[in-house]
Amino acid sequence: MSNILKKDAFILPDGVIYLDGNSLGPMPKAVSARVQSMLTDEWGEMLIRGWNGAGWMDQPSRVGDQVARIIGAPQGTVVMGDTLSLKVFQALAAAIKMVPDRRVILSDTGNFPSDLYMAEGLVGLLEQGYELRTVDPEDVLGAVDNTVAVVMLTQVDYRTGRMHDIKAITQAVQSQGAVMLWDLAHSAGAVEVDLAGSKCEFAIGCTYKYLNGGPGAPAFIYVRGDLADTVQPALSGWLGHRKPFDFEMKYKAGAGIERMRVGTPPVIQLTALEVAMELWEDVDMAQLRAASVELQEQFIAQVERDVPSLTLASPRDSAQRGSQVSFRFHEGYAAMQAVIDRGVIGDFRAPDIMRFGFTPMYLDSGDISAAVAIIADVMNNDLWDVDKYKVRSKVT
Repeated sequence: MSNILKKDAFILPDGVIYLDGNSLGPMPKAVSARVQSMLTDEWGEMLIRGWNGAGWMDQPSRVGDQVARIIGAPQGTVVMGDTLSLKVFQALAAAIKMVPDRRVILSDTGNFPSDLYMAEGLVGLLEQGYELRTVDPEDVLGAVDNTVAVVMLTQVDYRTGRMHDIKAITQAVQSQGAVMLWDLAHSAGAVEVDLAGSKCEFAIGCTYKYLNGGPGAPAFIYVRGDLADTVQPALSGWLGHRKPFDFEMKYKAGAGIERMRVGTPPVIQLTALEVAMELWEDVDMAQLRAASVELQEQFIAQVERDVPSLTLASPRDSAQRGSQVSFRFHEGYAAMQAVIDRGVIGDFRAPDIMRFGFTPMYLDSGDISAAVAIIADVMNNDLWDVDKYKVRSKVT
């Protein structure tokens, strides 16, 4: 697996074991120089000429093709831009137009709240009897009926790592005449994804987690190729127009995936992401997944052996789990702060989840053993039971 472990390609502070790449990936070393070059040589020297001369205008599609490779999507079906929440709204709005005689958006209680918030906002905007319906994750398939227009699910649960079967669920949803929308925020760069094979209509995801695009890195949207020329973008932005520089007064959707562009590309962020994506050019996702599972299994076994106060919250079967492992503890926030204070960085999710991410591009077996030793010291000696660790920060 020589093409998987690339620890030397990342900036990793001394004395830190980073188990939070599922929330924000570390910075690849090559990013700084490339972004500086973009600022100095492109923006600085070329000024507005950079849109043509430096290829800024084509960047959303170019980087989209890089992302497409690791989520099993054909070239030309993924485009970058905007935030994940906007892409949720954009995909969901386009999806419900495909089934105009139905009024239900179905999701599950394990979905990331922002996805549900965006759906609530869309429902409120449309009125006309639309509703958002949520059920327990295991009850999704039984809830799909002839009232459901769109099923919107996140493949990997952000709290526990529980993982849906994309292909099986998509087939079942489509057999009921509904449209499938997948959120790959915790999947892209973490697990094997085969969007083309699944035949789902839409997918969206972010790039600042496992893809290491940096804080605020742009999101992506996928539209199945046979639909790309017919979907109707609700966010009909300037750069989704067929000929934006004709400055026509009426919107005419662009060709294919280009119509899902909205506003001006975030060139600085896209430049950082484009460099980060170069690390994936020789990565086999099956090998990466196998390495991730191996690290997770080691972590679970050692924590359960050495830290009896923690209770596994993630599925025990690795086939049902993404690339993270979560444990429950009644004072999980304070415990995680104490662990972080000693150099093992994970994060906390309410109400009681201590969450750890496993990225074999920069983690190895030695890191896992060292991390568990620190966690055991904190938990077994109640080192978390200090007032300063119980004060909640804005970001947990």
